[in-house]
Amino acid sequence: MSELVTKSVAQEQREQKIETRTAVERIAGFVMVATAVAVLAVLAAAALFAQGKDKDKNNDKYSLISPSGIAFSDFRGYEDWAAASSARQDEILKVIVANPAMIKAYKAGIPGNGQPFPDGSMIVKLQWKQKKSTEAQFAVDVPDFFTQVFVMEKDSKRFPKTGGWGYAVFNYDAPSDKFTADPKSLSDCGNACHTAVKAKDYIFHPYEKR
Repeated sequence: MSELVTKSVAQEQREQKIETRTAVERIAGFVMVATAVAVLAVLAAAALFAQGKDKDKNNDKYSLISPSGIAFSDFRGYEDWAAASSARQDEILKVIVANPAMIKAYKAGIPGNGQPFPDGSMIVKLQWKQKKSTEAQFAVDVPDFFTQVFVMEKDSKRFPKTGGWGYAVFNYDAPSDKFTADPKSLSDCGNACHTAVKAKDYIFHPYEKR
């Protein structure tokens, strides 16, 4: 009888050791998984932070403000705005783009119908130094490098003395890949020139047929 009791106790002790070892292994497994998850979370956060830093670097131009107080950030997204027209002046190629509000007004017949563009309208003139193409089979001028962003925004309350339009210029330096606010660019910098087309709400370029 005593032998059976001794065997039973020994068996229970072995089973307890096995259970203890199993529990320890499970805990260790959980710890390893939790650690791995934590490491992945840290790596993901670091990657997102780096992306954010790169994005901030690319968006440095949107922190610029012209001498008159016109913020480049007002025109955020202009890179993807629809083209309204184009022009060429000496050695400069120009593309004129407008925000959705102004494109909508253009398509509604403004300013040809005698109506002014609504507040919130924005137009941007993008300028490139041009060069002769060395690849085309015929004589053609193509953009060489980007030089300037000329902007106009309609805000009748903010710019009452210039027909409701504010003007600013932001220059681009290709070697440094940096934009700067033109120090001579006041909010009325383009008004003297644009007064010539006052009857067309101070806008030279129509929305060209396409």
